[in-house]
Amino acid sequence: MSFHGRSLIGFSHGSAAGSSFEAINPASGEALEGMFFTASPSDVDRAATLAAEAAGTLANTSPAVRAAFLRSMADELETSRPLIVARMPLETALPEGRANGELGRTIGQLRMFADVVEEGSWVDARLESAQPDRAPVPKPDLRYMRIALGPVAVFGASNFPLAFSVAGGDTASAFAAGCPVVAISHYAHPGTSEIVGTAIQRAVKAAGLPEGTFSLLQGTGPDVGIPLVEHPAIKAVGFTGSRTGGLAIADRAAARKEPIPVFAEMSSVNPVIIRSGALANRSDAIATGLAGSVSLGVGQFCTNPGLVLLPTGQAAESFIQAFSSAMDASKGGTALHSGIAKAYDAATQERAGHQEVETLASTANDTGTNRVNPWIFRTSAEALLADETLTGEAFGPSTTMVTYATDDELLRVLKSLEGQLTMTLQADDSDLPISDDIVVALQRRSGRLVMNGFPTGVEVCSAMVHGGPFPATTDARSTSVGTGAIERFSRPFCFQDAPADMLPEALKDGNPLGIWRLVNGERTRA
Repeated sequence: MSFHGRSLIGFSHGSAAGSSFEAINPASGEALEGMFFTASPSDVDRAATLAAEAAGTLANTSPAVRAAFLRSMADELETSRPLIVARMPLETALPEGRANGELGRTIGQLRMFADVVEEGSWVDARLESAQPDRAPVPKPDLRYMRIALGPVAVFGASNFPLAFSVAGGDTASAFAAGCPVVAISHYAHPGTSEIVGTAIQRAVKAAGLPEGTFSLLQGTGPDVGIPLVEHPAIKAVGFTGSRTGGLAIADRAAARKEPIPVFAEMSSVNPVIIRSGALANRSDAIATGLAGSVSLGVGQFCTNPGLVLLPTGQAAESFIQAFSSAMDASKGGTALHSGIAKAYDAATQERAGHQEVETLASTANDTGTNRVNPWIFRTSAEALLADETLTGEAFGPSTTMVTYATDDELLRVLKSLEGQLTMTLQADDSDLPISDDIVVALQRRSGRLVMNGFPTGVEVCSAMVHGGPFPATTDARSTSVGTGAIERFSRPFCFQDAPADMLPEALKDGNPLGIWRLVNGERTRA
């Protein structure tokens, strides 16, 4: 498998004059085939400028053209499956089955957004007829819809090299909204990114879309991503990664002469609350399921359950013992890259050294081979309320058991937590009804409440919310998974008393697209 290693700038390649780097196999520490080159400042400028030039054309493409483009992307990725499945495990230490599954999800969400574009209701078309004779002030003809924001910078994620990276949800939803994309490859999997980027490049050409519809920049966030965010042509940012990285991007975006929105998914510990009835009736089953959730993907999921809240008592003691035994069967694994392994080791060592924390299970990490192994900790709600560092994220197969004495103490813990992607409630009939105060606290601190399940696993569909209050995301009003993600890269626009030939198809009389619209307060396809 050969790689040219340069950025993809529209339909051409970028410079090879920048600093070079190699992908590293995290399992062996050995360099992989291919030399890659950090995008130069001129590459960044060229990619952003091309995107700006393409923005108007792409925004005004018909739903049929845009949907066909998204499906062509899906087809090109399917064609590239053998190359992707061969390379991705080498760059990430993820198994071939994970590569195939994640590629299937990536292809599926592209086709899902193609359907969304064709169905058309996402534009939220609203028409209000003129009333020229209305007194005392005539009413104008008003027509509202959502339109594309413009070029979007998309940062590839380390833990999802496909589904949250070059052709992932941010890119799919941006294209669906009619926005060009300049993607930044994650430095840990540049080869996988090049294969995917080349597939997108082919789809852009096949659809007859402008050259600037898509570009892929190689390099790191500080070297390439930050200069791209600061470029005046970029109008929004999609990011999945660490809090440090997300905040750096958000700060730069806010400091621009023209501030732009940043949709960054960052840290979350996804608390699991287990009620007394569930403990009494399903303790072993919950322990087994929780162990699987904590260890899934070597704990490298943004929805990994890093905090478990239990009512004090013998049932909790039995559960903790059962969970620890279930985790003994988990042998850990190789981190996606050395940065994750080092951060996990530092976080678990800090937690283990805390005077109010008991270490229930641990295995020394061999950071030389990027090995991360399970750590289980225990503390009290009182200690957690006294020290917020105990709620921090350790990105890997680790979790902390927290016992609380009363529901009032549980409520204080929930109110003290930062924003989360998910909250999970394990409760049986005997635990119902859950108090309104607890339900409200769960809603105010998360983007998704999971009942009697586990947070790992995100269904890609119209009803999913993958987002939450800060610091889970920088903007809790959006989702990065599901059809609602398209709203991030669009904005409302209104035509007032516009002539018919100026109106887009979605707002014309007679509804030529046949989409659902709100016409004078009535939902209709007429």
